[in-house]
Amino acid sequence: MQAIEITTPGGPEVLELVERPTPVPGPGEVLIQVSAAGINRPDVFQRQGSYPPPAGASDLPGLEVAGRIVDGDASSAGFRIGDEVCALLGGGGYAQYCVAPAAQCLPVPKGLSMIEAAALPETYFTVWSNVFDRGRLAAGETLLVHGGASGIGTTAIALARAFGHTVYATAGSAERVRAIEALGCTRGINYRTQDFVEEIHALTNNRGVDVILDMVAGDYLPRNLKALADDGRLVMIAQLGGVHASINCWQVMARRLTITGSTLRSRPVAFKAAIAQALRERVWPLLDAGKIRPSIHATFPLAEASRAHAMMDAGEQIGKIVLTLS
Repeated sequence: MQAIEITTPGGPEVLELVERPTPVPGPGEVLIQVSAAGINRPDVFQRQGSYPPPAGASDLPGLEVAGRIVDGDASSAGFRIGDEVCALLGGGGYAQYCVAPAAQCLPVPKGLSMIEAAALPETYFTVWSNVFDRGRLAAGETLLVHGGASGIGTTAIALARAFGHTVYATAGSAERVRAIEALGCTRGINYRTQDFVEEIHALTNNRGVDVILDMVAGDYLPRNLKALADDGRLVMIAQLGGVHASINCWQVMARRLTITGSTLRSRPVAFKAAIAQALRERVWPLLDAGKIRPSIHATFPLAEASRAHAMMDAGEQIGKIVLTLS
């Protein structure tokens, strides 16, 4: 099969189209003929050499795909050979074929293309696990999303709005603010020209928000705490702004704040299977009904993965970038 290999840590140019043996599924796994593969920020980190795949995972990049099950233990998760699915992977998605745990597969939602379906797993699993499970976003509560124009950001906006929440989000330009507001964000904040803490306090009558989904960390941490309401929860899923920060511990204690975070890739199959089941029950009906759908910014053929990564590096996309395979 054809696949995209990281030849050495570096920029987009290190991605190379190669021939690899087709992988063989093991117990509880399926072989998927890939139609489309989503690109995510962890793929970039892996390409740069800072985010190696977990033990046992493919060394090829790619954490989500859509395609057709062609072999393997499909019945272990209620599928059949020939079913069209999207799947969350530990790696290996940038290829004509990939192996996935059957329990991490979900049916392609009604009315969605393979390209759209490939943009679902990584962001929807991540948002559900962190906003609704760890963040415990409850009825009537408000959410602030940093990086609102990213794949994670647009997904968090869509899901939270679908469940009736007020959602604020930050973005890096006036154009991107307009774009996320068009996608359903209650109010966008341009973090380059506005102080998000001041804006959140103005928008909430100085109350703050109940949950913050943060990809920045670093010096955003103390500012995030100021933007939280009492009993608020901060959930961190990346550290684009650095891994170190200083906070006022008394503020955390006096206002009963929660600081938490997680990574998804290295978690066991059983954990991801539970998320898949929750998504199938709570979110897939919304996708099937056309009430939400992923935002696709651009597509590239598999052989042009380096161009797709260059776009991701530039940080100008709104929504997801997807690789396509014939």
